[in-house]
Amino acid sequence: MTAFELFLVALAGLGAGAINALVGSGTLITFPTLVAFGLPPVTATMSNAVGLVAGGVSSTWGYRRELRGQWPRLRWQIPASLSGAVLGSWLLLHLPESAFETIVPVLMVLALILVVLQPKLQKWVLNRAGGTGDDRIGPVRMTILVAGTFAVGVYGGYFTAAQGILLMGLFGALLHDNVQRQNAAKNLLSLLVNIVSATAYTLVAFDRINWTVAGLIAAGSLIGGALGSRYGRRLSPTALRGTIVVVGLIGLYRLLA
Repeated sequence: MTAFELFLVALAGLGAGAINALVGSGTLITFPTLVAFGLPPVTATMSNAVGLVAGGVSSTWGYRRELRGQWPRLRWQIPASLSGAVLGSWLLLHLPESAFETIVPVLMVLALILVVLQPKLQKWVLNRAGGTGDDRIGPVRMTILVAGTFAVGVYGGYFTAAQGILLMGLFGALLHDNVQRQNAAKNLLSLLVNIVSATAYTLVAFDRINWTVAGLIAAGSLIGGALGSRYGRRLSPTALRGTIVVVGLIGLYRLLA
């Protein structure tokens, strides 16, 4: 890559970190950027997952106050996310690269659709959230919540884009809690999935990761996650979604071409 392209990778990492703190689809900026600059899809996914861990840490820390009191359900969701991420990472490492190149465009289209529909999903979340701070749910809803968290973990371990949106939709359907607390839980669970994926890729496929790219994304996303958790609510959601869709379509075109 040229120096300018490396700068754009770091900038994409900053944007992804900020967007992940709020929306949860920052991979749709970094992944297609890497593909557009010539990285193979699997290498791009691994390098991206490693780099975005830093942004997940800063955004989760930024929302740490909203995590208070959520342990009764997170103690079940955390193992579900971790085990799902292990399975998803295993699938990425063991399925042939041709399978990934076939599956990823489908996942990207799905993720982009979710980004476009995000206002309706968020409205749904707001309508479902009671805003009372009462996070007690019965055994049936808890079982569905944990199973859904596991499924999103599998998806995130294989391809991280829009897992945050999937989690917010799941929370909105099942929880009676305010949206900011749900977003804090989303950031934590997404971070855990990324940590599992990054660890698996590092241990098993160290030589397939582009560490320069991963480092640039890490630096950018660390700053972006902190900024997103602090200032991101002031930004236009429409502008964020528009950027994600445009960059995602460019990456999708490169994949299909």
